[in-house]
Amino acid sequence: MSDTMRPPVPCRRTLFGIDLDALTLGETVQRCVDAVGSGDRLEVGVVNAAKVVNMLRDPRLRAAVTGCDIVVADGQSVVWASRILRTRLPERVAGIDLFVRLLAEAERRGLSVYFLGARPVVLDAMIDRLRERFPALKIAGRHHGYFADTDAAAIADTVAASGAQLLFLGMTSPKKENFMAEFGDRTGVAVAHGVGGSFDVLAGVVKRAPRSWQRLGFEWLYRLLQEPRRLGGRYLTTNLMFVALVASELVRLRRPADRVTAVGRPRRPEQQGGS
Repeated sequence: MSDTMRPPVPCRRTLFGIDLDALTLGETVQRCVDAVGSGDRLEVGVVNAAKVVNMLRDPRLRAAVTGCDIVVADGQSVVWASRILRTRLPERVAGIDLFVRLLAEAERRGLSVYFLGARPVVLDAMIDRLRERFPALKIAGRHHGYFADTDAAAIADTVAASGAQLLFLGMTSPKKENFMAEFGDRTGVAVAHGVGGSFDVLAGVVKRAPRSWQRLGFEWLYRLLQEPRRLGGRYLTTNLMFVALVASELVRLRRPADRVTAVGRPRRPEQQGGS
């Protein structure tokens, strides 16, 4: 990844020690399109409240996310926290919205895409739906996400052999972040975007929250109501920890001796190499 693709310093905000890019959805899409055109490789990282909490507990996940070329706020709670803590981010860049916008751009520009993730039946259902929605989309290949760690290198080689320009990873954290951190260069793609459970949504397996819920920042609650047993404990724990983080940071920033300006802080040396 060349330095010319990195956003200017004023577009960065530091929140909980994590450097985020203050980009809108449209600006993020444009950065991805530019990367394909210039021949650079761009890895997109997204963070929500749960991932912020998990990054503080998992050094490998933190290194994988902060090593991305662009890191945007996938969760509305992160955007709200940025405003409370005076490191304002312009808007939420939901991973699924970025995913769909990039698919539309890929169809319009004749770019090839590769899908990696989900169960085989879900992956097939999603692609069937995408062929109806984006009939001219060039699909270079697909592979389910239930593979052993020992198979990761071979899968990266398969992606590279497909000639795909955009790679979408429909896997959970930290598997998708760790895969890209270790094998991203090997895939040979121009843009890689981890989209989490978006494959399930586009396949029709999981229903996305209505726009009104999204605007209120309750998309997580809508998902919880669909899968209370699987997500209940996780959401309760991470949401409470995130609120505690915001409160702790707010107290720290109100101490005169600790006040620092997060805007414009350069990335740490270990991040400068990109991925």
